[in-house]
Amino acid sequence: MTMARYTGPKTKIARKLGEPIFGEDKYFEKKNYPPGQHGTNRRRKMSEYGTQLREKQKAKYTYGVLERQFRNLFNKASRMKGVTGEVLLQLLEARLDNIVYRLGIAPTRAAARQLVLHRHITVDGKVVNIPSYSVSEGQVVAVREKSKSLEVIQDALAGFNHSKYPWIEWDESVKGGKLLHMPVREDIPENIKEQLIVELYSKQ
Repeated sequence: MTMARYTGPKTKIARKLGEPIFGEDKYFEKKNYPPGQHGTNRRRKMSEYGTQLREKQKAKYTYGVLERQFRNLFNKASRMKGVTGEVLLQLLEARLDNIVYRLGIAPTRAAARQLVLHRHITVDGKVVNIPSYSVSEGQVVAVREKSKSLEVIQDALAGFNHSKYPWIEWDESVKGGKLLHMPVREDIPENIKEQLIVELYSKQ
């Protein structure tokens, strides 16, 4: 399953989507235009479909989700109460790898995914090694006892601001945090126009 995940040059993807979606990227800052020899003069207006598709790609790459998983999450969101686009983002935010990242246990979502896969993370005290596991309100995501001394985790947590996300409560004693409630849209910092994704799927 991990074979299909995108592992190519992240700067190229970021430039294609027009923003550094994988975090700080010094190469992106240097060349903030689409890749290819015509990148600098490709400022023509994108079609409505192209704009919607780009937004979906941006969300997929940001959260590290494969096409089929993303479609399944969208279908689930469309069946739930609430605004579909916002619910979709909430489902993405509730993924275990994302919560590990939001808690500051890992510096990136990709690093968080690795920690989960390598059995360093627990949910309510039990090891869970499925990055797409959906964390429920009230559950506690923490670092496994014997993994607390891992350098990558200690480095990530050093100086991390745990009050950044009001929907998660950090507990230093367990090196983890509780999902208090699903985040409301304004508490999700990602620059994603989720309504465009809803429009894209509604045509298919």
